[in-house]
Amino acid sequence: MAWFILIIAAAFEIAWAIGLKYTDGFTRPLPSLLTGLAMVASLYGLSLAVRTLPLGTAYAVWVGIGTAGTTILGMLLFDEPRETARLLCLALLIIAVIGLKLTAGE
Repeated sequence: MAWFILIIAAAFEIAWAIGLKYTDGFTRPLPSLLTGLAMVASLYGLSLAVRTLPLGTAYAVWVGIGTAGTTILGMLLFDEPRETARLLCLALLIIAVIGLKLTAGE
């Protein structure tokens, strides 16, 4: 269950990171509110997950999923660069997250 919560928390991390783009420096009220709520939900989920999971592993997986998801959505939504080296680094990040999950236990 802790892994499921961690994945949901990471999804909220992706949501708030993407939401930052829409807040326009926190000058737009609704996107700012939604981004803030996503931040709180993300941290709350992480705090629940680390009750059971090792802190370092949970944090690295949370950040890794958030980073990978934000990068992919940045490419799709904001036409961010898709160079080969960037995609290779993204693949390495995803492999690292999977490796941490497989070696963590619970």
